[in-house]
Amino acid sequence: MSLETVLSRIDQDLPAATERLIELLRIPSISTDPAYAGDCQTAADWLVSDLQSIGIHSEKRATPGHPMVVGHIEGDGPHILFYGHYDVQPVDPLDLWDRDPFDPAIEEVGGHKVIRGRGASDDKGQLMTFVEACRAWKSVNGTLPCKITFFFEGEEESGSPSLIPFMRDNADELKSDIALICDTGLYGDSTPTIVTMLRGLLGEDFTITGPDRDLHSGMYGGVAMNPIRVLTRILADLHDDTGRITLPGFYDGVEELPEEVLAQWQGLNFDHQAFLGEVGLKDPAGEQDRMPIEMIWSRPTCDVNGIWGGYTGAGFKTVLPSQASAKVSFRLVGQQDPDAIRASFRAYVESLLPDGFSIEYRTEKASPASQMSIDNPMFEQARQALSAEWPNPAAYVGCGGSIPIAGYFKDILGTDAMLIGFGKDDDQIHSPNEKYDLSSFHRGMRSWARILDALTR
Repeated sequence: MSLETVLSRIDQDLPAATERLIELLRIPSISTDPAYAGDCQTAADWLVSDLQSIGIHSEKRATPGHPMVVGHIEGDGPHILFYGHYDVQPVDPLDLWDRDPFDPAIEEVGGHKVIRGRGASDDKGQLMTFVEACRAWKSVNGTLPCKITFFFEGEEESGSPSLIPFMRDNADELKSDIALICDTGLYGDSTPTIVTMLRGLLGEDFTITGPDRDLHSGMYGGVAMNPIRVLTRILADLHDDTGRITLPGFYDGVEELPEEVLAQWQGLNFDHQAFLGEVGLKDPAGEQDRMPIEMIWSRPTCDVNGIWGGYTGAGFKTVLPSQASAKVSFRLVGQQDPDAIRASFRAYVESLLPDGFSIEYRTEKASPASQMSIDNPMFEQARQALSAEWPNPAAYVGCGGSIPIAGYFKDILGTDAMLIGFGKDDDQIHSPNEKYDLSSFHRGMRSWARILDALTR
């Protein structure tokens, strides 16, 4: 039967699909809190049962933490793996929610309907767009169009400690021609995207020690070097006057955008003044020879996330502190090497320490950037399919944050990943009153049906 028949079935089944999502949202599967371990098991069981109801052989797999859900259905053509996560963020502060976060409901907001509840957008609603597309396809055609593996985890919001070991132990089972991940969003309200660049992350947490104790500033001020003075110089000199990062070798591995992608980004007409104006700012602070959208998606960063030292209580305690501390993070792109940048950063810091000063590092984990090759024809097939569903053409975009799962698929399974999602910037994920637009849920299902059709013709 035709794709249009599948799309019509999705339209007809939207009320029932929404009720199924609401049922899943009622399960408080908070992965970070041991008190909800049983609820994570319940959510995994619910997904196993739902997949089995549409003829997908699926089971719950134990891990040292929360279980994985793995399902398979055989078929001809490409082997597609779909990944999502069923765990959700904690709901605190509870008093800022307008309703019980695990009593989801459809609400009217600004003339359109939203699904309100924890996990609605991140990631249960997104996960179910693909499941519902498969349900409609199977209902119409009696089978799915190709071999599909469903792979759902329950620890994404708590760092995915079981994910890498599980993927390594089950690599042969999970290897596929392409991985699809639904945990990202639209550009604006009506431009679908395929994320092809994910920034990596490196963190440094360190303390500088000068004198062996806090010193009276009247007795020692002027003659004794103040650790805060040393620290602030180190931090200030990490950027030059144009916003460029000064660490030696920092830009090794930073690649220029393909012309096709650069043209798509220019066509998005990103309004940086409105973007910054929403948080009370005006001028971009990054590299001044780059478009602001490049600063967010495809350029590396260095940011001071915390700084402390000395007396910070009420009034004054006139001391030269013994220590000063900071947390610095780097968002990485392209082929930047986290280990090389860590070494460069530490050599830079230590070069500015006065004689007699010492430094202690509290090492933070690091992950490189992930970059998917759009030379794979499946990417353009998916982009064209998305463009057929939404008002605006789909674009290849970057992501300012870090989503390590895409890199894991490449490194462990040798599989490229397409990150396609339908969330909106105002979905308030990780915050009180999380929501998912009903139109995102509906069009998300239709989008996956179109993509399945495009990838299996």
